[in-house]
Amino acid sequence: MNQPNLPYWRLSGFYFFYFATLGVLVPYWALYLQWEGFSARQIGELTAILLASRIIAPNIWGWIADHHGQRMRIVRIASFAAALSFAAIFIDQSYLWIATVVLLFSFFWNAALPQFEVTTLQHLGEHSHHYSKIRVWGSVGFIIIVLLLGWLLEKFNAGLVPFALLFSLVGIWLFSLTVPESASRHLSLNHVPLSQLLKQPAVIAFLLICFLAQASHGPYYTFYTIYLEQYGYSRSLIGQLWALGVIAEVAIFLLMHRWLPRYGLMLVLMISLLLSVVRWLLIGLFPEQLPLLIIAQLLHAASFGTYHAVAIAWIHQHFTGRNQGRGQALYSSVSFGAGGAAGSLISGYWWESPGPLATFMLAALASAVAFAIAFFWLNKAESDTNYRSTRRH
Repeated sequence: MNQPNLPYWRLSGFYFFYFATLGVLVPYWALYLQWEGFSARQIGELTAILLASRIIAPNIWGWIADHHGQRMRIVRIASFAAALSFAAIFIDQSYLWIATVVLLFSFFWNAALPQFEVTTLQHLGEHSHHYSKIRVWGSVGFIIIVLLLGWLLEKFNAGLVPFALLFSLVGIWLFSLTVPESASRHLSLNHVPLSQLLKQPAVIAFLLICFLAQASHGPYYTFYTIYLEQYGYSRSLIGQLWALGVIAEVAIFLLMHRWLPRYGLMLVLMISLLLSVVRWLLIGLFPEQLPLLIIAQLLHAASFGTYHAVAIAWIHQHFTGRNQGRGQALYSSVSFGAGGAAGSLISGYWWESPGPLATFMLAALASAVAFAIAFFWLNKAESDTNYRSTRRH
């Protein structure tokens, strides 16, 4: 990327700390809640609250950003408020208090990323396919924190988790102060009304796929660490498995700027969803087979890496002009918000009965249905849209 005005390291630093926060939350949040004495049902509910705020928060902040244009100002305010509200977790550890803290913190934290995604794409301009070269530093942040915290949790108890989380949240806020606002202001005013976009078959199909794809990650994001501990794996090894998945994601991100133009969004998306089915089957059926768990973690490159890169590109193509912020917010709300919350909630209710195997089989089914929608519905809707566009020209 030879773009002299691109604030590459400032953008990358934000992603580093944002996904370092996920590197604390995803593998170790449930472990912390278990250490505090909460049941699987309560853990599922508290994780669902964390994700459910993405249904509302990104859309509220996205609407404000698309009307006022000051995206980085919103990101800075949201990042500071997220760190400040999470600090309240040290006051009390009751279920109601933690639920309240999580709701407040996640409302602000989930507001930041969609607007930052738009800012990054605006800085990249016509080089938007290079997005993954910046986003890859988020994966690096995830890897470093998950390995470091896994090692520390071998020596100390899970009470360390909230301190690590607060540290990464402060890092997000500090880097948000360094990213310039200017590039995010210049949005084209020529756009299809959002209400009209949401009626298009292709958009409906794509959002359904996003919901199911993220819901399928529910048992993995909520219970994977607890699941492997039940089979005797050490916390440091579990941390290494988490990191391996994100290392595979990093490798994919470094290739996506070549693959997407060459193979197209639809083919990459369908392969991602098929490999997701394989991944959940391996984790559910063979938890005692470390080599198969390693293969399953490498498939994180598909279940999240290639899928997410396709989703960001698809939204960027279909939600143009002043709809960009709301488009990214909608993607975040439907997938990570509604899909993630549904997946976590169902996992919490299913984990003890009918059990982990049935829960991961349900995840595989969700990915299979998402593939079917992509193959039979989205493929046709995209083809019809392209045909009509060609006829008009």
